[in-house]
Amino acid sequence: MTKLQYAVIAAALLLLLVLRFGCETKAPKMKGLEKSRSLVAQNTDINVLLPAAKDSLEANDVALVEALEDELARQSSDTAKIAVLKRLAGEWYSLGNAVISGHYAQQIAELLNTEESWSIAGTTYALALPGLSDQVVRDFAASRATKAFENAISINPEELSHKINLALVYTDNPPQDNPMKGILMLRELNDSSPDNPAILVQLGRLAMRTNQFDRAVERLGRAFELDPSLTEAACMLADAYNALGDKAKANSFAEKCTR
Repeated sequence: MTKLQYAVIAAALLLLLVLRFGCETKAPKMKGLEKSRSLVAQNTDINVLLPAAKDSLEANDVALVEALEDELARQSSDTAKIAVLKRLAGEWYSLGNAVISGHYAQQIAELLNTEESWSIAGTTYALALPGLSDQVVRDFAASRATKAFENAISINPEELSHKINLALVYTDNPPQDNPMKGILMLRELNDSSPDNPAILVQLGRLAMRTNQFDRAVERLGRAFELDPSLTEAACMLADAYNALGDKAKANSFAEKCTR
């Protein structure tokens, strides 16, 4: 799953990450994290990941994050703590480590306990997943993203974007005991909201993954019809029609595609 997948569903949340945390919107590269000894452990937690992440940083970056940690430890009010946590979340994201950024976003959500804050925490962890190859760390990030989106859903059960993002976490990191869980969740959402472009885009993407190009064209075409601003759908439609050998339609959608 790419960062763009989540951006389609949670563009507003990414904007909040930029405005509130000072984050860059480029996909995190997870610099050095997967070179750490922690990745051969049978399980992990933030007390393992944080020192390993610091080991991958330049000395001046370590000094900055540790200064922020010291500043956080000195705060007594939730308001002051949240201000420093936002700086820590933003700094770690700009350093290319969305897992650690998500940890601090989660701490903010635990203090605020709002739909918005849990959505930001879940999205931050979810954005880490494309850059993680080690399954232990993937499971850590996915479990934290899952819990955050579940908390957002519990606060506002009517908001579809939280449910879509939760399903995407499951499709990107399927549970061993239920590998179809994310796909089934998306299908159920589609049954209840058949004309939701965001759901159709994700179902279209899944069809592309499995080379079901006719089905992808059907879903993506409907999504683009409902919302012509979905340039990502246009890009995938161009690819799908190319795969089907329809060059005229592929070129037509390629003109509307902004990658």
